[in-house]
Amino acid sequence: MDSQASYGEIKSYSPALVCAAIVLATVGQLWRQGRVWWCACGSWSPWSDDAWGSHNSQHLFDPYSLTHVLHGVVLCGLLAIALPRVPWLWRWTLAVSLECGWEIFENSAFVIDRYRTVTASLGYEGDSIFNSLGDIASCGAGFWVASRLGLRKSLALFLAFEFVLLVWIRDSLVLNVVMLLCPVESIRVWQTGG
Repeated sequence: MDSQASYGEIKSYSPALVCAAIVLATVGQLWRQGRVWWCACGSWSPWSDDAWGSHNSQHLFDPYSLTHVLHGVVLCGLLAIALPRVPWLWRWTLAVSLECGWEIFENSAFVIDRYRTVTASLGYEGDSIFNSLGDIASCGAGFWVASRLGLRKSLALFLAFEFVLLVWIRDSLVLNVVMLLCPVESIRVWQTGG
């Protein structure tokens, strides 16, 4: 009887253990890629509000954290459709794992160079490790919120965040994807204030 209880306890912790292991592996890989731990400016503020400045992507959170919330919203919907029988916590773990994969790819030399050459992020140097952790947490939070809101309210949240980001920083998740995959010069000019 004790062995069954122990197995049940271990099984209930499995998603959290898998998630923690993947996040730790991600931190290790980001470190191997040469990512700094924190902003070199020395300020320990968890938030940087200058989306186009040198502190962007160097503190725990910045305006682009909202795009990572939207990653979680999108992944929640896609995984609910693709894996409806998989328990919620395992889908959340998969979403966080996918976000970890994105953070590793996003901070590769290839993607950093792509951001610098085809988007308005001319001085982009990649994320600090703590910023990547903030992005992963934002994705997990977005997934959780979307799972509570349902489809229509999640869609409304997505559109509201996109609008706020467009007005605030002249960028958004959709524009970010467009500019990475098939850059549009007129969008780039608009983003730089031209």
